[in-house]
Amino acid sequence: MNQGYPPIQQTRTSVTAIISLIAGILGFVQILPVIGPIAAIITGHMAKSEIKQSGGLVTGDGLATTGLIFGYLTLAIGLCALCVFVLLPILGISLSIPFLMNSGY
Repeated sequence: MNQGYPPIQQTRTSVTAIISLIAGILGFVQILPVIGPIAAIITGHMAKSEIKQSGGLVTGDGLATTGLIFGYLTLAIGLCALCVFVLLPILGISLSIPFLMNSGY
């Protein structure tokens, strides 16, 4: 019997937030080096929007934020590596890393 009480609404964790976290971690550990960060960023923003619009019924904001951090961090590291190992040699700047070069022994 419903004695005038409002129905209890249960919260749920956003599936897209979980996907963002998993994709971010997989991208960070280089299991999915290109697809992971992109998927983490897209699903992280989707999850944050879903959580914001749910009025408190959907949780997982921390998961989405962590997925976004992993995604953006991995993307930034990848772009820096691209600059160092691809663009600098194209520009004629040589990378001289002593422990990788033949020392003549």
